[in-house]
Amino acid sequence: MTSLNNQSAIITGASSGIGKAIAHQLANEGTNVVLAARRADKLKDLAEEIAEQHGVEAKVVETDVTKREDVENLIEETKSAYGRVDILVNNAGVMLLSFLKNDHVDEWEQMVDVNIKGVLFGIHACLPAMLEQEAGHIVNVSSVAGHEVFPSSTVYSATKYAVKALSMGMEKELSRSGVRVTNISPGAVDTELTEHITDGDVIDMFKDRSMDPLEADDIARAVAYAVTQPSYVNVNEVIVRPMHQK
Repeated sequence: MTSLNNQSAIITGASSGIGKAIAHQLANEGTNVVLAARRADKLKDLAEEIAEQHGVEAKVVETDVTKREDVENLIEETKSAYGRVDILVNNAGVMLLSFLKNDHVDEWEQMVDVNIKGVLFGIHACLPAMLEQEAGHIVNVSSVAGHEVFPSSTVYSATKYAVKALSMGMEKELSRSGVRVTNISPGAVDTELTEHITDGDVIDMFKDRSMDPLEADDIARAVAYAVTQPSYVNVNEVIVRPMHQK
């Protein structure tokens, strides 16, 4: 496994859930982590946790991934602090499940803005630096919903299929550049994502369903596995599901 000591890693959506777990995991590997999200107060608390628990620096950059200038600033802040961008984890995302008949069009637009445009802005902002240094790793967090569609996931799945397609295209285009690309597809994870669902029909549908979801740390370990491989190894796709999720 490759050491991540003194490398820099940006994690978007780092204020909670999977992003927070990834930040801890990479910091534990010796990485200088850059925490990006809109909730600066939570990022500051996380930065203090990381410094205390792992003894590495955690930089906070308040970022709205739907704003291109915010993401461009995020990359510049990272380069200014550490000289380069070694890892970008495009993790920020929203899962606003709804049935099409209920016409939650504002939420559809929000998912497109965060889940697709947010990833594209990250790629746009960091790729030139990675190409110049002929090294780097971009991790895009998709979902099992980017491999299959279930009732109420139609628009969410469309955004996550898009992330998977971006990852596949990037891997092919960048295969000789030194820049690696990994698509991570989590199954059901115990995070706050489901708390943002507003469609009453979806909430009712899931009331009587039981499942032991994954923990955010399970996904963080998958990310760490991908980014600690030797430079000649590119882990293109990792799907992580609970045992009884089909």
